[in-house]
Amino acid sequence: MAFGLIVIGDEILSGKRQDKHFAKLRELFAARGLQLSWVQYLGDQRPRLISALRHSFASDDIVFSCGGIGATPDDHTRQSAAAALDVPMELHPGARDLIAQHMTEINQPLTPQRLRMGELPQGAELIPNPYNRIPGFSLKQHHFVPGFPVMAWPMIEWVLETHYRALFGVSAEAERGMIVRGLNEGTLTPLMEVVEAEFPGIHVFSLPRIDPEQRFRYEIDLGVKGQAELLDAAFDCLQAGVLELGGEISA
Repeated sequence: MAFGLIVIGDEILSGKRQDKHFAKLRELFAARGLQLSWVQYLGDQRPRLISALRHSFASDDIVFSCGGIGATPDDHTRQSAAAALDVPMELHPGARDLIAQHMTEINQPLTPQRLRMGELPQGAELIPNPYNRIPGFSLKQHHFVPGFPVMAWPMIEWVLETHYRALFGVSAEAERGMIVRGLNEGTLTPLMEVVEAEFPGIHVFSLPRIDPEQRFRYEIDLGVKGQAELLDAAFDCLQAGVLELGGEISA
């Protein structure tokens, strides 16, 4: 069971706004011993949203979707989720009551346009919104929240704490790394393959850092991540292999 994030909005893809959800979710997940497996950025195009949601609904993934659940013409997420599951849209009575309550609080009329925010795919469950009461919704382990961080982040925390506490810590990974100089990735690749074969559940990571001033001079951030009980032995094996190949190591 993996966690995924979908960030929706033309404004993200055009660069008018910078995405902040990915970094924040990494923080929220890490605090709970969880991690994201994938992230997807999508514009406000209904056919593409439907296709992407059909794919993720067909998986066992737990997915958080940020953006596009409003009632303006460029908001397509609610309708796309319904189409992806081939279920009708309907005015959720609980959402209607919350929207009506918010309109009363801000002394605004309850118009049909505002009630559209409560039209959700059939079978949806509400996610409370502590900012303005207008809810998000959950459907088949997919959790849809607004694009505004001030609303989205506490709503995502509520979902995690309410529905997934049993998973806290299950996917936590530890890691150890080192800086390697004097070797290139081609030379290190066979060693990396040996370590992964010898320690199932351990993954080797390699991130070169290239010196722009000297074309063929670079260092590699090399290490292992995975199950904590295997980490030290795998790291020792990797480190010994680097030294045997003639590499220089620093922390």
